Amino acid sequence: MEHIERESMEFDVVIVGAGPAGLSAAIRLRQLAIEKNMPDLSVCVVEKGSEVGAHILSGAVLEPRALNELFPDWKELGAPLNVPAKQDDVYMLTSATASIKVPHFFVPKTMHNEGNYIVSLGNVVRWLNTKAEELEVTVFPGFAASEVLYHEDGSVKGIQTGDMGVNKEGEPKPSFTPGYELHAKYTLFAEGCRGSLGKKLMSRFDLNKDSQPQHYGIGIKELWEIDPAKHQEGLVLHGSGWPLTETGSTGGWWLYHAENNQVTMGMIIDLSYKNPYMSPFDEMQRFKHHPVISQYLEGGKRLSYGARAVIKGGLLALPKLTFPGGCLIGDDAGFLNFAKIKGSHTAMKSGMLCAEAVFEALEAGRASDEVTAYTEKFKESWLYPELFAARNFGSVMHRFGTVIGGGYNFIDQNVFRLPFTILDPLPDFKALELAENSVKPVYPKPDGKLSFDKLSSVFVSNTNHEEDQPVHLKLRDPSIPIEQNLPLYAEPAQRYCPAGVYEIVTTPEGAPRFQINAQNCVHCKTCDIKDPAQNINWETPEGGGGPNYPNM
Repeated sequence: MEHIERESMEFDVVIVGAGPAGLSAAIRLRQLAIEKNMPDLSVCVVEKGSEVGAHILSGAVLEPRALNELFPDWKELGAPLNVPAKQDDVYMLTSATASIKVPHFFVPKTMHNEGNYIVSLGNVVRWLNTKAEELEVTVFPGFAASEVLYHEDGSVKGIQTGDMGVNKEGEPKPSFTPGYELHAKYTLFAEGCRGSLGKKLMSRFDLNKDSQPQHYGIGIKELWEIDPAKHQEGLVLHGSGWPLTETGSTGGWWLYHAENNQVTMGMIIDLSYKNPYMSPFDEMQRFKHHPVISQYLEGGKRLSYGARAVIKGGLLALPKLTFPGGCLIGDDAGFLNFAKIKGSHTAMKSGMLCAEAVFEALEAGRASDEVTAYTEKFKESWLYPELFAARNFGSVMHRFGTVIGGGYNFIDQNVFRLPFTILDPLPDFKALELAENSVKPVYPKPDGKLSFDKLSSVFVSNTNHEEDQPVHLKLRDPSIPIEQNLPLYAEPAQRYCPAGVYEIVTTPEGAPRFQINAQNCVHCKTCDIKDPAQNINWETPEGGGGPNYPNM
C-alpha cells in the first residue's frame, strides 16, 4: 500500500499486552502517580485479543505473593481467587494403565501449593483490568501492536497498531481503517511467550548476547465440567511419565479441581523433543484415557480447549531487560519459574518492578533514558533468588531425563542446594532427529467422549479470524517445507501445531503442497519456535482475531 497518514496519540507509558505483567505494571504506575501527586501521568495498554482475557491461557494455580503486594486487600476487593489449593497429589504414570503415587515426602517443595489458589487466569486478568480502569489506565482491546516505532537516535518511540480491513493481497478493503501510532516516553512489552515485537527487539538491541538459548514447552489445556460426585474442590494433581516416555519426550501434566464442578487439565510438553513424528496434541488426547485422569472425566463434558507456548529457560536464558525507551516484562522476557510451573506471580512482580523504575525516571524528568534501575530492582527483589534457586530445573530434565533429572531436582529443591549451574545450550529447534531414524507412534482414534480431533478442539476454543486478510504466518522461504523439512523430518509442522494450521496436501498433479490454514491459529507460537529451519515467522493478525477463551 502507498504511504498512509496515521493519527498518533501521546502517552507517558504505553504497554503492549493486557496480561498479568502488563496490567500489573499499569496499575503500579498509576498507584505511584497518585501517591506521588503526579495525577496526570498517562498510561495506555493495548491488547490484541477481542477483549481483555480472551487470549489468556494458563493452568492455573496462582501464588498470590505479587498480588498481595499490588492489592493487599484483594479479598475485600473481590478478586476471583475462590478456591484454595487443599491437597497435592503427584503421580508417575508408568504405562497406559498403571501409575505410582509419589509419597508426599518425595515431592519437590516447589510443587507444594499450600497458600495458593486454583483460578481462571483469564478471569483474574479481567478483574485486574477493572482495577486498572478504575485507576484511569486507558485500555484498548482488539488492537494488535504490529510494529515498534523508533526515534532518529534509535531509541524506542512507541508502537503502531495494525491496520484493519486489509485483504489477502495486502490491499485496503472498503472497511479499511489505518492503525494508530502510540507514542510514549517509555514502552513496556508484555506480549507473553515469544512476543513478536519482543523477538525483534532482542535482535535489534542484541539483548540475548549474554544469556543461554531460551527453551520452551507447548501447553495444551482443556476445561471440563464433571460429575459432582467426582469433584473434589481444591484438589491439585500433577504428574509425568506415560505417554511421553514412549517417544522419549519430557514434560508433565496437571488436573486441578476448580469451582462449579469444573476441572482444568492438560499437558506441557518440552519443545526440546527429538522425534519428529511426535504429536503433542495426540499425546494429550491419549493421556486422558489413563485411569488416573479418566476416573474424573468420564461422564463429563469438555467446555473449552486451548494451547500456548510456555517459556521455560528461566534465569539462565533471561535476556537483557532494558533498551533505550523501553523494557521487556513478564513472559516476553521469560520470568516463569518452571520448577513451580508458575509464571503469573513472577510476571506480575516483573511488571511492578519495571513500573517503579520507570516512574522514578519520569519523576526525575529522565524521559526515554534506558531504565537500568529495573534490572537492579529485579536483582534486589525476591524474584531473583526464586529464579536462581530454580535455574537448573529445566536443564537437568532436558539433559538427563525424568528419572535422573527428577532425582537431581529433588535433592536440589528439598535437601540442599547443589553448587552447580547446568547449561542447556542446544536450541529447541535443533533437537529433532531425522525421520528415517525415528519411530512413528501409533495414536488411537479419538472416541468423541474423552478424546477429540483437532478441528473440533479448535471449534471449542472459539477461534476466529477474518479470512480475507494477509496470512499472519510468514514463510521466509516457501520452498523449505516441501524441499527440506518433508524429506528430512516428515514436515513436523503438521504434527507440532495443535490446531491443524499446517497440512501437506496433494496437488492434482500428485505433488505434495504445503498448506497454511491460518484461520485455525490459536496463537500458540509453537511453529515460530520448533520449525527446524526457523522458516516460520508468527506475526500479529488483524486485531481481535484468534481464540476467545472463557474461564481459561
